[in-house]
Amino acid sequence: MFYRRKIILALLQLFDGQLDKIRLQKLLFLFTLKQTKTEYDFVPYKYGCYSYSAKADLTTMVSKGLLGESQKYFAKMDKVDYLKLVKPEDLKHLQSVKTEYGRMSANTLMKHTYINYPFYATRSEVAANILNKTELEKVKAAKPISTKTVLFTIGYEGISLEEYLVRLLKNDVKVLVDVRNNPLSMKYGFSKSLLKRYCESLSIKYIHIPEVGIQSAQRQELNSQADYDKLFTIYRKQNLTTTKKAQKDILDLLKENKRIALTCFEANICQCHRKHLAEAIETLPGFEYKVEHI
Repeated sequence: MFYRRKIILALLQLFDGQLDKIRLQKLLFLFTLKQTKTEYDFVPYKYGCYSYSAKADLTTMVSKGLLGESQKYFAKMDKVDYLKLVKPEDLKHLQSVKTEYGRMSANTLMKHTYINYPFYATRSEVAANILNKTELEKVKAAKPISTKTVLFTIGYEGISLEEYLVRLLKNDVKVLVDVRNNPLSMKYGFSKSLLKRYCESLSIKYIHIPEVGIQSAQRQELNSQADYDKLFTIYRKQNLTTTKKAQKDILDLLKENKRIALTCFEANICQCHRKHLAEAIETLPGFEYKVEHI
């Protein structure tokens, strides 16, 4: 079992084996704030801080019979003592979370997280019902908004789905342009259908333009920067010269939406074709904007 799932089960165990869904997400968020290396990351969502990855783990544990699920609650079903299976430091943090926040209702927990971490309340559907005017103004101020036109690029290597989405939100990206030829990933959340769903749940439009990607067969034996440079030389000569229409379509998306991001896998921009694609788009007539790698 993944260690992060043991954390959820241990948290439920501390609360007599059952928590309502909103409280579980908020308590898990407050727990991760105490960790040096977090088990889960979070995005601002309908009721504040929310982890898609935690929800996926919860769903998996329900399917395995480790958890029971009702419309409002998750309940621990097995008799394993997970408090003995988590690291001593994490057990200390879990117990601290129960001591500090264990008596708070779902609404009180939401209000606490909204006031202290207002960015995570920026997409809340209930903030206006539980915050006063001053508190709501702080939430409004925490929402990233920019009118500058910028072409961003972003890779998802080495970061969670939630951290990736937060980068998009904090840069006020309106459209994510997936430039992978084959938009499949073994990493949770980054295959086309899931990435589209999660982006659109945060009001980020998702578009896939496969023709500007590099076919998987061409990406073999990339062991050094020299190998990447050789690949990109071929990419510039063979692909970028024949996909001008797709590049123009991306430029039109940028002009229309002002803040869009090209996405692929690699964290290192020098090892990803999106760098060369962005440079090609920069040379198109009418491009007068900034390019930023995030």
